[in-house]
Amino acid sequence: MAAHQGRPNALIRETSPYLLQHAYNPVAWLPWDADALNEARQTDKPILLSIGYSACHWCHVMAHESFEDEEVAAIMNTLYVCIKVDREERPDLDRIYQSAHGLLTQRAGGWPLTMFLAPDDLVPFFCGTYFPKTPRHGLPGFADLLQEVAAFYKNHKGELAEQGDQVRHALARSMGGSSDRAGPIGRGPLDTVTADLKRQFDAANGGFGGAPKFPHPGSLRRLLLTGAQGDAQARGMAGSALQAMTARGLFDHLEGGFFRYSVDARWEIPHFEKMLYDNAQLIGLCAEGFRLTGQPRLREAALETAAWALRDMQAPAGGFYATLDADSGGEEGAFYLWQRDEVQEVAGAGDYALAAAYFGLDRPPNFEQHSYHLQRVRDITDSEPLPGITPAAAGAAVGRAAARLRVRRATRPHPHRDEKILTAWNGLMIKGLARAGRLLRAPTLIAAAQRALAFIQATLWDGEHLLSGTKDGRHSAHGFLDDYVFVMDGILELLMAQWRTADLAFAQTLADALIENFYDRERGGFYFTAQTHERLICRPKPFADDALPAGNGVAAQVLLRLSHLVGDTALAGVAETVIRAGSADMGRYPASHCALIEALEDLVDPPPLLILRGEHGAVTRWQAMAEERFVPRRALYAIGGDDRELPPGLAARAPRGLVTAYACRGFTCHAPVTTEHDYSALLGHFS
Repeated sequence: MAAHQGRPNALIRETSPYLLQHAYNPVAWLPWDADALNEARQTDKPILLSIGYSACHWCHVMAHESFEDEEVAAIMNTLYVCIKVDREERPDLDRIYQSAHGLLTQRAGGWPLTMFLAPDDLVPFFCGTYFPKTPRHGLPGFADLLQEVAAFYKNHKGELAEQGDQVRHALARSMGGSSDRAGPIGRGPLDTVTADLKRQFDAANGGFGGAPKFPHPGSLRRLLLTGAQGDAQARGMAGSALQAMTARGLFDHLEGGFFRYSVDARWEIPHFEKMLYDNAQLIGLCAEGFRLTGQPRLREAALETAAWALRDMQAPAGGFYATLDADSGGEEGAFYLWQRDEVQEVAGAGDYALAAAYFGLDRPPNFEQHSYHLQRVRDITDSEPLPGITPAAAGAAVGRAAARLRVRRATRPHPHRDEKILTAWNGLMIKGLARAGRLLRAPTLIAAAQRALAFIQATLWDGEHLLSGTKDGRHSAHGFLDDYVFVMDGILELLMAQWRTADLAFAQTLADALIENFYDRERGGFYFTAQTHERLICRPKPFADDALPAGNGVAAQVLLRLSHLVGDTALAGVAETVIRAGSADMGRYPASHCALIEALEDLVDPPPLLILRGEHGAVTRWQAMAEERFVPRRALYAIGGDDRELPPGLAARAPRGLVTAYACRGFTCHAPVTTEHDYSALLGHFS
C-alpha cells in the first residue's frame, strides 16, 4: 500500500488491518454503520460498497490503481457514499452481496467485490469484482464506469426499484433453504455424492476442476470417509489429491502451511496468501489421510503445517491470527521465490545438487523473471533418489540446504500478517489441531488447541453470546452461526483428544445459545445471523459449502454428536429439522453439500460411539487399543471414573470396575464390557 499522505479518512478509527490499509486513501471511505447508511439516504447518493480483506492481492492492485488516485477518488466522493467492508469481520455482508453478484452477473464473485447499492433499500443494481483504472483486458475503466453507473441510477430509478424487488426476492429464495419439514429423509444424496465427486475429480493432477484450483477439503473428506468404508477408488483419489497438494507448490516446503489456491491445474504455482481456515481444515485432513493411506508425506505435512501455525500464527494469549498476505515488498510471492544462483550460494556446493534435484531447481524456472517456487519433485524416501545416493544422505543434504534457505528467507521483508483473531476460524483450528494431535500422537498440538479454546472462553464469550472476533483489545459484534458451530465442533474433537468436563459444559451452553438465537422454529435450519442482528436485505440460511463448511451442515453434525454423547434426544430432533430444511438443495447438488451430507449419514447410519470410564491408566490403555485402527466416523471419549460433574445422561454410564466400555450407535447401546477380551470383540464390531 502507498505511504501515508494527507489527512486520514474515517477508517482511521477502525482496527481491521484491511480497513486501515485504506485509511489514507483520498477516497472518503466510511465503515458500514448507521451513520454511513443514513448519509446515503439523506443525500440520495448510491452506495459504492467495496468488500475485501487484507491478504487479497487484487484488492491491493485496485487500491493502488484507483483508490489512491486523486482523480478517481474525486469522482467517487462526488457521486457516491463510499463504504469499505472487511469480509472477515462482516461475513454476513459478504455472503449476501456475493450471492447478489452471482444473481446479477451469472458469474462467480470474489474479491475485491465492487457493489453499487440503492441508498433506500441497500439492494445492488450493478456489480463486479476488480476493475482497472482504464479499460484493459475486456474490462471497463473504473473512472468511466463510476460516471456511467451514477448517471444510470439518476435516470432509471423506477426500473431499478422494480429490479431491486426481484433481486431481493431471488436472494430470499436462494439463501433460505427448503420449507419442507415433513418430507421423508432418505439416503439419496449419500448414494450420489461420491459418484458426483468421482466425475469431477482430476485424475491426472489430483483435486477437482482446472485452474484456478482450490483444495476443497470438504469434498476430499467425503472421499476419505467413503474410502475408509471400503471404496478403494475413493481412497485412492483422496490420497492422490493430498499427496499432490503437499508435494507441489500449494505447500510451503520450507516452513509449512498451505497457500490459498493454485493458479494452475497442477498445484504448481499458488496464489501466495495463507489463510487460517484453509490450514485449519487441511491439518486434520492430512492426519486422517496418513492414517487411511499410510503415506508418510501426509503426516509430515500435517505436522509441518501445525508447527507453522503455532510458530507464526498463534498469538501469545492463545488465539490464532487470520491471514498472511500474498504480497511482500510490494510484489506478489516475493517472500517465497528464489533465483537459482541464490539457492546455489545459500545451500553450499556440497548440498546444492541434491537440493536442486529435490526442489526442482534442475528444471526450467516455473515463475516469472526466471525465478522458482520450490516444489518437491523427487522423493528422498525412494531406495535411490539419485544414482549413488542413499535416502539417508539425500535427506541430510536436503535438510541442511532447507535450513539455510529458511535463514536467508527470514531476512526478506515478511508478508503482512492480519492479526484479527476470528472466532469461527479459531474453532476450525481447534478441531484441526486436536484431530491431528490425537491421530498422530502429538500432545503439543492438543495443548495448543486447549490454549485457543481458553482464549475464546476468556475473551470472546461474554457470558451469553460469542463475539465474532477481536483485534487490539477491541471486540467485534455478537457472533454468527459459524462462530458457534465451529467452536462446538472444535470442542467435541478436543474432548476426544483429552476429556475435560468443563469443555463439555461450554459446548452445551453454546448449543443452548445457538438454538435460542439462530434457529428457525417454523421452517427448520439455522440463520447465519442472530435474531438481534442488524436487519439486512435478507437473512441467509447457509446449507451449501464454500471455502468453509456450511454452518447448517456443521450445526447438524455437532447437535447429533452432542445428543448421542449426553443422551439429549431434543438436540437430535433439532438436527433432523436442519437436514430436512436443506434436503432439497442437498439432493440437487450433493457435491456442494458435503458437510450436510455428513450430518445426513450420521442421522440415517449413526456412527459408533465409545465411552470409556474408569481408572486413568486403564482408560488410557483401552483408548490406545481402539485408536490402533483408524475409524474416522467413530467418536471415542475416555472419561475418568472420578468425574462427578457430568450431565445425567453421561453420568449414568458409570465405571463398573477398573474400566468399563459403553458402546452405542445413536440411542441404541450394547451391554457395557469390563474385560479386555470382551473389549477387543467389541472393537471388532464397532470398527
